[in-house]
Amino acid sequence: MTVVKGEALKSRDIYERPPGYELFFPNFVMKELCVGLFFLIIIFMWAYFKDAPLYELADPSETPDHIKAAWYFVGLQELLAYFDPYLAGVIVPSSILAGLYLAPFLDPDPVKGIGRFAWKERKFAMCTFVGGFAFWWILVIIGWYLRGPMWAFYWPWEDQHVIKVSATLMWDLPLPAGIAYIAVFFALGVIMPAVIFPKFFYRMGIIRYLITMNLWTGMLFVLSKMILRNLFHIKYFLVTPWFNV
Repeated sequence: MTVVKGEALKSRDIYERPPGYELFFPNFVMKELCVGLFFLIIIFMWAYFKDAPLYELADPSETPDHIKAAWYFVGLQELLAYFDPYLAGVIVPSSILAGLYLAPFLDPDPVKGIGRFAWKERKFAMCTFVGGFAFWWILVIIGWYLRGPMWAFYWPWEDQHVIKVSATLMWDLPLPAGIAYIAVFFALGVIMPAVIFPKFFYRMGIIRYLITMNLWTGMLFVLSKMILRNLFHIKYFLVTPWFNV
């Protein structure tokens, strides 16, 4: 029970809404449908003018080194250069997809709630989604354009027909150092934002904050693994009999 002013009880037109807002159905749905049809036409035109030839019959006794996955799977193939197949093919992609899906629910608009597309009121959710989406496209671009035979890295000005013979030896971190690195990395990733941005921590609450920061730290961990491997030739941070990280 509550007490409200009399003006609040006056009847309002059910179609009355603030300026700048529109009905989800049919207005917004029709816009999405038109955009989807537009891109579908572009794909059909691209498929008509762009050849997609098949290779020769496969030879079971010889595996070519230059074969890549379809472009939309090249991001996964790029992750295989840094993690075990189970982590690169299942855990990391599932975490990325889960994070992108949960972004609107973990950081909703404080006024209008879930589902409002507004940069000003939902900066963190928008930046998280765009950042994760962009990171996946970076993996696709690296795998498709900058990887050559033997999955060696080639700069755009290098000829990928010239096979690189890498003499660089990769090395693994010792087990205690690997455990310490991963523990400190995730601890700082969870604790530091709460210290630096206490208002953000209290606004989200402990549960949503922990889920969000673990997802964010996981994404940064993948990026750190890529950087340290290419700069310092560290193959794995953690080597166990069951899996390698």
